[in-house]
Amino acid sequence: MAILPILQIESDDVPKLAIVCGDPFRAAAIASKLDDAVELGHAREYRTFKGRYKGVELAVVSHGVGCPGAAVCFEELIKAGVTTIIRVGTAGSLSGSFAAGSLIVSTAAAREEGLTRQLVPSGFPAVADSQVTDALYEAALASNPPGAVAKGITLTIDAFFSGAVELPHETYKRAGVIAVEMEISALYVIAALRGIRAGAIVALDGDSTAVDEGYDPHRNIVAEAVEAEIRAALEAMTVLARHEG
Repeated sequence: MAILPILQIESDDVPKLAIVCGDPFRAAAIASKLDDAVELGHAREYRTFKGRYKGVELAVVSHGVGCPGAAVCFEELIKAGVTTIIRVGTAGSLSGSFAAGSLIVSTAAAREEGLTRQLVPSGFPAVADSQVTDALYEAALASNPPGAVAKGITLTIDAFFSGAVELPHETYKRAGVIAVEMEISALYVIAALRGIRAGAIVALDGDSTAVDEGYDPHRNIVAEAVEAEIRAALEAMTVLARHEG
C-alpha cells in the first residue's frame, strides 16, 4: 500500500470517483453530505475525504488555488486509480448574460496559464469529457431555473489581481468565453494525458473585471449557488458511476 507523497494518504483508500475543489473548508462541506464520511488526510492545502452518496463511493479533495498546486493533486489522485474527476468551484463572469449566482458547466478551457505550456504544445485543446459535461448540465438543470444554468467555454489564468500588463478578459469576452477561474485547464489537459474523464462546474461570484474595485464572494447568492453546484456534482457522479469501468 503506497502513500501518496503530497496528499499524504494511502493510495488504496482512494475511490475511483473524485470531486475536487480549491478550499479545504468547502471539501469538508461537500463531505458532510456523504454517508459514512471519513477524513483520510490533511496536508498543506490538500484535504481528503471519502464516503458514499446514494451508494456511490466518492473521494472529496481540496487542491488550493492555481494550476501548479492543483495539478499535483490531480496527478496523485490519478496515480491512486481515480478515473473520473469533477471540479466544483467559483469563477468570475465574463458575460453580461450571467450574473453572480449562475452556474456554468465548463465544456472547455482557454489555456492562459503557465503550467500546461510545460506539458503539451500550445495548440493542444483543454476539453471536458462529454459524458461528464452532460451529466453535470442535466443535474444542474434538474434543480435550478433554466436561466441560471449554462454551459460553455471558460478561461483559466494565473493572475487574480491586475498588474502592469492588461489581463486578457476583454479579448476572451469578445470570443464568447463565459467565465474565468484558475484551475480547469490544468484538469482537462492532465485528464487527456492520463486517459481519465474530467469536467467542471463553477458558481459565478461576480464580475471578473471588477476584482480590483471590490471582491465579495461571501454573499448569500453565491453561497446558494455553491450549494446548488455541489448537489449537481454529487448527482452527476451517481450517473457517471453507472458508466464506470
